[in-house]
Amino acid sequence: MQGHRTSGLFLAVAVLAGCHTTASRHESSAPVATNNESAAEGIVVGNDKTAMEAAIEAAGSSSPASSATETTEVPRRGIPLADNAPDSYVVKRGDTLWGIAKVFLRDPWYWPEIWQVNPQVHNPHLIYPGDTLRLVYIDGKPQIVLQRGDLQRGDGVRVEPRVRSEPLDAAITTIPYATVAAFMSKPSVLDREQIKLAPYVLATRDLHVVMSEGDTVYARGFSSPAELGSHYNVVRVGDPLIDPDDNRVLGYDGIFTGSGHVTRQGDPTTLIMTESARESRAGDKLIPGGVDVPLDFIPSAPRTKTNGRIIAVSDGVTIIGQYEVVVVNRGARDGLAPGNVLGVFDTGPMVADTDKKGFFNLDRFGVKRVALPSERTGTFMVFKTFDNISYGLIMEATNLIRVGDKIQNP
Repeated sequence: MQGHRTSGLFLAVAVLAGCHTTASRHESSAPVATNNESAAEGIVVGNDKTAMEAAIEAAGSSSPASSATETTEVPRRGIPLADNAPDSYVVKRGDTLWGIAKVFLRDPWYWPEIWQVNPQVHNPHLIYPGDTLRLVYIDGKPQIVLQRGDLQRGDGVRVEPRVRSEPLDAAITTIPYATVAAFMSKPSVLDREQIKLAPYVLATRDLHVVMSEGDTVYARGFSSPAELGSHYNVVRVGDPLIDPDDNRVLGYDGIFTGSGHVTRQGDPTTLIMTESARESRAGDKLIPGGVDVPLDFIPSAPRTKTNGRIIAVSDGVTIIGQYEVVVVNRGARDGLAPGNVLGVFDTGPMVADTDKKGFFNLDRFGVKRVALPSERTGTFMVFKTFDNISYGLIMEATNLIRVGDKIQNP
């Protein structure tokens, strides 16, 4: 797991540094990369704001971001930087890789292309709060270099080498962990194989028709003895999810009704209900709890051309906003992988063309209707793939997003 995090964050930091071709900097006056950590200094950007907050504020401001030196116009090359990309950024608690990428790059999925690893730094691929990311030029090309250090109050930040004893869990993740964990711990989409193999609720101790918190529940269908204390979600199989493009059944709604833990092994197995969100009934499925989703992947564009649609959203909301988990009708079979970034586009509405009326109207039986072009409304990142569907997070929403909207390569 730690190996995956190491390689994932390495690539991700590279993307942010490569997108800086639109930033205004003179190569001769740009900072020069150095291996001497103790001599490196950076400027705190956005005070106590996280990277995403700083990026949003910078996008709405015409004033340049704080920098150590005055900058001038240079020719654009390579990946475009954010208009107000700073010379340095100090990583803060609550940051995500996506948010930091937005500080430096116009398109965050290019982050791996600008990340420059310092081989003298312990765990060089992982980013921690207090680290400084500096924008430098190497052979005339913008790069992001990482310099370890603690954030110190004052006019700037001084980075000094030290032994880092923090656990790997302290490293920042690509997307907000809490949002994904809340969704994955209570599955809302089930596939046929998962339904077929899942154990099921048989009855309650007092033979109640409806089960609730505190009830003793008996279950069957375990492929192997359930471990004592293991946690299970009780999920009801709902309506099928239909692919709007070809009418295939891609999965089924998973309706979370409650959860419990195993108190006695056997056939049937005994559980105690510890949470009740709605009525649980005999026949409901038991899905193991926990979150098995690595979040150290790298933002990237899909390797193949992808065109799909949003087919479901968590909690059944109708208007989808930032950090909502959605399900799309494309998966690993279609070339998608965790970290892939896609644009979200609305379905162009139909409008009446009333230019010609009466006798000159070519459509004698009604007003002619024309479909308007689709417009981009947001950005979507995949974090979990199955054969035919994928889970992802709406990273940015510039307009209303709804179930049925299109996703395609950015």
